[in-house]
Amino acid sequence: MKRARSQWTGAVLVCGKCSKKVGGGFGAKGRERLAKALRREAGFGKGRKAVIGVVEVKCLGLCPKNAVTVVDTRRPGEWLVIPAGGDLAEVATRFVDE
Repeated sequence: MKRARSQWTGAVLVCGKCSKKVGGGFGAKGRERLAKALRREAGFGKGRKAVIGVVEVKCLGLCPKNAVTVVDTRRPGEWLVIPAGGDLAEVATRFVDE
C-alpha cells in the first residue's frame, strides 16, 4: 500500500445530489455549486495542498428542499443544511475558524 500526503486539517463533504437539485445557488452570480464556491473561499483550496479539503459526494441521504447537506469530518455528528443563496462567507468561516 502506498501513501500520499496532504496538508488537509479536515474535509467538508458536500452532497452532490442536493447541489444538482438546487441547480447551483451559490457564488457571485448564484450559478455555482456549493463545493466549487467553497473551494474559492479563503482557507480552502483545490487538491492536496488545501488547508481544508472539499469533497462532493454522491448522496448523503438527507434531502432538504432548496438546500444542500454538508458534513464537516471534524464533527461528523453535526450535519449542516445550507439554503441556496446562503451567505457563503459565513459558511466558510464556520469550517476555517476551528
